[in-house]
Amino acid sequence: MDEDVVSARLHSRVRRDFPDADVARGIVGALRVLAVQLEGSLQSAERLLAAAVVIAAGDVDRFRSAVRLARTDWRDLLMAGGLGHADWPRVLDEELGPR
Repeated sequence: MDEDVVSARLHSRVRRDFPDADVARGIVGALRVLAVQLEGSLQSAERLLAAAVVIAAGDVDRFRSAVRLARTDWRDLLMAGGLGHADWPRVLDEELGPR
């Protein structure tokens, strides 16, 4: 798995939503693990990981719930995070900013 699986713009969103540096590092680490676990989905890693961060909205417990949801069914994760429809690239840009 590419070490840069967590994009720069997703890193920025994590730092914004989780201002405590230690918490943000933990979130990024968990996202890297999740990316490996979801490789078989053949979906954009950024899309999947961003969905978990969007669902969390800065709350660690909500993030943990989103990760559990992702492990159960990544499609439900995308729907819950607002990234489950054909317009997901636009929504992703709105949530994370432009590439």
